[in-house]
Amino acid sequence: MLGRGISVVRRRLGSKLSLFAKMNGLIVLLFIPVIIFFTYTNKVSMNVIDKELQASNLKQLSFFSSQMESRINQTMDFVVTFSRDPNVRKFNGLNIWDDRYDRMQTRYVIQEKMMLQSGVMSIWPVEFTLYSQLNKEAISNKKSAVHYDEQYLKRNVIGKWSYGDGEEATSNKPIAFHWFYSDTFGEQDELKGNDLVVQASFYHENIQNMLDTYKAGGQGDPLLYHKGYSPILNRTADIELSSELVRYLNGINVEDSMQSVVELDNKRYLISSVKSESLGWYLVDIAPLEQILGPISFNRNLFYAAMLLLFLVGVAASVLLYRNVQRPIRKLMLGLQSVQRGDFSVRMNSNVNNEFAFLFYRFNDMSKQIQSLIENVLNEKLRVREATLKQLQAQINPHFLYNCIGYMINMSQMKDEEAVVSMGHNLSAYYRYMTRLERPTASLSDEVGLIINYLDIQKLRNPRIHYHIDIPNEMMWQEVPRLILQPIVENAVIHGVGKTYASGEIRITGVMADGLCKLTIDDDGPGMTDEQLDALNRKMEQPLQEEMGYGFWNTNQRIMHQFGGRSRLTFMKSDIGGFRSELMWEIPTGDEERHHSNQEGERTHANDHR
Repeated sequence: MLGRGISVVRRRLGSKLSLFAKMNGLIVLLFIPVIIFFTYTNKVSMNVIDKELQASNLKQLSFFSSQMESRINQTMDFVVTFSRDPNVRKFNGLNIWDDRYDRMQTRYVIQEKMMLQSGVMSIWPVEFTLYSQLNKEAISNKKSAVHYDEQYLKRNVIGKWSYGDGEEATSNKPIAFHWFYSDTFGEQDELKGNDLVVQASFYHENIQNMLDTYKAGGQGDPLLYHKGYSPILNRTADIELSSELVRYLNGINVEDSMQSVVELDNKRYLISSVKSESLGWYLVDIAPLEQILGPISFNRNLFYAAMLLLFLVGVAASVLLYRNVQRPIRKLMLGLQSVQRGDFSVRMNSNVNNEFAFLFYRFNDMSKQIQSLIENVLNEKLRVREATLKQLQAQINPHFLYNCIGYMINMSQMKDEEAVVSMGHNLSAYYRYMTRLERPTASLSDEVGLIINYLDIQKLRNPRIHYHIDIPNEMMWQEVPRLILQPIVENAVIHGVGKTYASGEIRITGVMADGLCKLTIDDDGPGMTDEQLDALNRKMEQPLQEEMGYGFWNTNQRIMHQFGGRSRLTFMKSDIGGFRSELMWEIPTGDEERHHSNQEGERTHANDHR
């Protein structure tokens, strides 16, 4: 009843998950959809913010470029208007028509207008220079003196803004942006013989002022870029980052307007660029995405940290429940399984003082009582079995003895003294061993000696009988219950070779392998059908019944009791055509180690008797 109950519980526990696994699975199932949903929404939000950020950054950069273009266009408009001023026109032929006072007055007015224009655009200071080809003179609002240079003009009058004027830059004359305007109608890129040329120049400080203003209103690091020239940076620019950016831009084809996300120095940056149509340079802004999206990433990481903390709390709760509930239940189940296997010595200790401590106490008390009852019953069975064995040894088959004595009388009448002596010798050795009751066990070698005496007696009475014994020498040292082979061999003689005149062979073979000893006893008699063999094998596992032969059942019980559950006596068809009995038992650990060195030793062979 107890075994059936434990089997039902084990099947139910085996088909379902444990409480600990269920709780952890439920925690995981609760967290997975939340994390997936949050990750999806966070990704969508990041994509939207990223697109809006890129659009906003590009709009701001375009607006900044338009402001710079507006100031450049104002400068260009002033130059065009200034070139048509009457005083400027007058300056081109000043040395031809006017006297010295008029020339001085005209120069003063022109310089005053250039200074006034530069002062109006204080945040965008421009240096203007007026060149007259007619009188070969130049006038400017520069602090340094300006001289007329025909080659200089031919080299720089190209009709568009240029960076540098072809002369070496110095500390007194740094590199600047220049635009040369000639009043030649329809041709701004050529210099005629009597042209009036107006030069407008501004330095990188103008660009830096605007870049500083733009940087103050955003999170980027803007610069003005043109391939082949040193970039113009804002005054607080990151030099190393700007160098990395310039190297990246030098390696690509920069478009008029573009945006891209690149990785520089193991960090992701948003790069936006807009081309200045007037200068031909590119306004480039580089913004670190981590810095811009930092608050969003921080909130995302904070959420993940909170979820991880909740998960750890849930797992800790499940572990606490496992330690205080699941583990005691499993421990109790293991104890019940041990009891089911027949181990009633198992005891369980409780580390906590709860309801399971009472269950463990009651389980230990139950196991102790069952163990005591089992030991009492087992001792009683052993006493009954020992008494039965002694009774069997005492009740020597008188018919067998009478036949042997009759054989000796007949041989003596026939004057065959050798047969009489052989029968007497074997019969004496046989009954001497059968009547020794002082030890319940004997070596397999002694048991084989008894069998040889018995078979020699039977061979004297029935010359058809011949036998062959093949057992390893190391197996002969094994201790087995006394008279363990005699009932099996006697069955092979009486019910095997004795049932037909065409048989007479008996083989006894021993093998040691995989921690087991195996003895097979074969005969070439009529044998049994498959149904009869199955029925006989099933009877070995059942309690003793009146119609069942006692010899086989007693042999099976004795071998199982002495050597364990893997030991047994089974029956099958023999390879030589008759009946086979197979006796198997576990090798005790001490015996296996003691005789391991003899596994390659000589094997004991009994001579074939024909």
